[in-house]
Amino acid sequence: MNRRLLAYFLLDTSGSMNGEPIQALNNGFNGLISMLRSDPQAMDTLSLSVTTFDRDVKNIIPMIDLASFHPMEITCPDSGPTHTGAALELVLALLQVDLIKGSTEVKGDWKPLLFIFTDGKPSDIQKYRQMIPVIKNMDFGVIVGCAAGPKADESFLKELTDNVVKLDTTDAATLSSFFKWVSSSITMGGKSQGTGESISLPPPPSELNIII
Repeated sequence: MNRRLLAYFLLDTSGSMNGEPIQALNNGFNGLISMLRSDPQAMDTLSLSVTTFDRDVKNIIPMIDLASFHPMEITCPDSGPTHTGAALELVLALLQVDLIKGSTEVKGDWKPLLFIFTDGKPSDIQKYRQMIPVIKNMDFGVIVGCAAGPKADESFLKELTDNVVKLDTTDAATLSSFFKWVSSSITMGGKSQGTGESISLPPPPSELNIII
């Protein structure tokens, strides 16, 4: 069995994503899948899991290999809060089931990747902050946070990871650019894990502002 590279996506579907932003998210994410499918190594090793979070947190795509992944329609309610902490809690539970750990007989999976996309800030701040040290302790290969749109507060993502990008808008062109960069990040992540080096992210396009 091939060693797998597991990539977890947490996508904000709170009420503020309604309309053009959710359409742009769908186009961008499905474009990401197409780009990854053109990479033989990703087709060989990559598996994906997609969780949406608003008032409810749902693992809409349980861990599946890239070749078996079908395009999907992400939807969001008309209104409602952003339960980012509950989403991290669910990812933690999924990871404990999905990840094959290495042993003397089995090489096990590569370090997993975590991508969080949000256009606001956590509504469940207390739970979010409880989950941060637990997630950091899980030895992800990389955690990338994306704060998208004028109301996104990147400071909360900075508490979780040093890899935070800020998008000024949530239109189709900007989200498409973001997911192209994610595709490059995953591809580089797969290659660098094979050499044992730590994952270094590719430089982002001009539409993405890296928050330092």
